[in-house]
Amino acid sequence: MQLAFWKKKKDPNKKKKPVWREWFDAALFAIVAATIIRTFFIEAYTIPTGSMEGSMLINDFLFVSKTAYGPRVPNTPLAFPLVHNTMPLTGGKSYTEAVHWNYKRLPGFGNVKRNDVVVFNFPDGDTVVAERPNEDYYDICLAEGGSAAVKSTYTIITRPVDKKENYIKRCVAIPGDKVQIVNGQLYLNDKPAEVFPHSQMHYIVTTKGLGLSSDFLDENGISLREAAGNKYRLNIPFDKVDLVRGNASVVSVEPDVAAPSAYELNIFPKDVEHFKWNRDNFGPIVIPAKGATVTLTPENIALYRRVIFNYEGNAFEDRGGRFFINGKETNTYTFKMDYYWMMGDNRHESADSRYFGFVPEDHIVGKASFVWLSYEGSLLHLRWKRLLRSVSSLSK
Repeated sequence: MQLAFWKKKKDPNKKKKPVWREWFDAALFAIVAATIIRTFFIEAYTIPTGSMEGSMLINDFLFVSKTAYGPRVPNTPLAFPLVHNTMPLTGGKSYTEAVHWNYKRLPGFGNVKRNDVVVFNFPDGDTVVAERPNEDYYDICLAEGGSAAVKSTYTIITRPVDKKENYIKRCVAIPGDKVQIVNGQLYLNDKPAEVFPHSQMHYIVTTKGLGLSSDFLDENGISLREAAGNKYRLNIPFDKVDLVRGNASVVSVEPDVAAPSAYELNIFPKDVEHFKWNRDNFGPIVIPAKGATVTLTPENIALYRRVIFNYEGNAFEDRGGRFFINGKETNTYTFKMDYYWMMGDNRHESADSRYFGFVPEDHIVGKASFVWLSYEGSLLHLRWKRLLRSVSSLSK
């Protein structure tokens, strides 16, 4: 028996697509495919600052996995493709809030774990000063006389969660964990937290007067921050401290930590009456967990005000120490979401949870997966040893 394979005959009268239309269709397909991949699977990210040095370096190009924790459904689905929040060249918003979807996360391969390197939306980024987009709005208000003064001077922009700026830090604590920092040492649930070998902080190094050679500093990833006589303030990786201490010209190496009494105005929760904390002496606090209930008092309300109002969308009033949530007086609150505590490995040069507080689960973008490109200064100086390395391996 002979089998016949039928082919559809071409219609001789059908017009062939013009070249421009073929290119347009191909470009449209590529944009749609790239948008779906970027939204739900994996996204490229560049390390812009030194807050994660030396685990992650400036000009490390990463892929961030959206499936690690489950991809978020966009809050603002109507947006210019492949652009975050600002239009290139022209400026202005790249999205419209005419359609706004509530937070929903699709199933993923797991949850955020301690010490994961995580990309997330900047929690304080709900309000932005257009003229100073890289600064924390609430810190600007603190420095310039309050929100009314700032709003009368600058252009104020509000952003939905998925259009806040992206940050990358290490998750050092998960929901329910107790966090405290004592003289620069992080404690987790009353035990010293793991210190990664490439993490850095400032030290005061006293020498015999000869100083330290620039070659020695460069070879070991040590940065000079200040020099006065025979004393130097150096940013030293944890695994290089003993090396510096053993240098023949070094007399002593001491952590450059703030005294417990030297509180900072812009440290979370920005209430120095009740929380006299600084970057090196902080807490203790417990990270909010979904379903957990806290008692609200005038002494601790600063910790939870943004959680209740900004992150979880309740109407909130503080009437002289009496709290009203959604119109009802109460002295307790039950959290609707899980929260996380993020810190940079470059401990003294990182704007992290010590300054902006808890990171809500709906702000989590994804897990930093691996470095696909890295260079120093220009593409002519590739960091070959970092290419195609996992972020976890680069942290060790």
